[in-house]
Amino acid sequence: MVEKIFIGRRKTSVARLVMKPGTGKITINGREFEKYFTQEVHRSDILNPLTLTGENGKYDMQANINGGGLTGQSQALRLAIARALVAEMPEARTQIKPHGMLTRDPRMVERKKYGRPKARKRFQFSKR
Repeated sequence: MVEKIFIGRRKTSVARLVMKPGTGKITINGREFEKYFTQEVHRSDILNPLTLTGENGKYDMQANINGGGLTGQSQALRLAIARALVAEMPEARTQIKPHGMLTRDPRMVERKKYGRPKARKRFQFSKR
């Protein structure tokens, strides 16, 4: 496998992933996987593409993640892992794609409009 950087995005989070054959060690921003993502929901979400293809524990991964919260970061990393797996073995696409893991979630926070406290919220109406 040629060392290549795979990118995943979600909301304002950006995950850059380098994946190479190894023992299954995952490092995120210089920290251990379990220390960075403490909630089991996020960890299982990230490892989902690997478990679907049966490649769990076969690759070492190093990721840099910036922006957003933990959920956005975990989903950005999941997209990067799914893209890396498809690049490594194209037959994995048929297993990953039906679960929606190759789709970049386009939803972003709507901008705040002037004359309002938030994007759609309005100030309280007063008749008198």
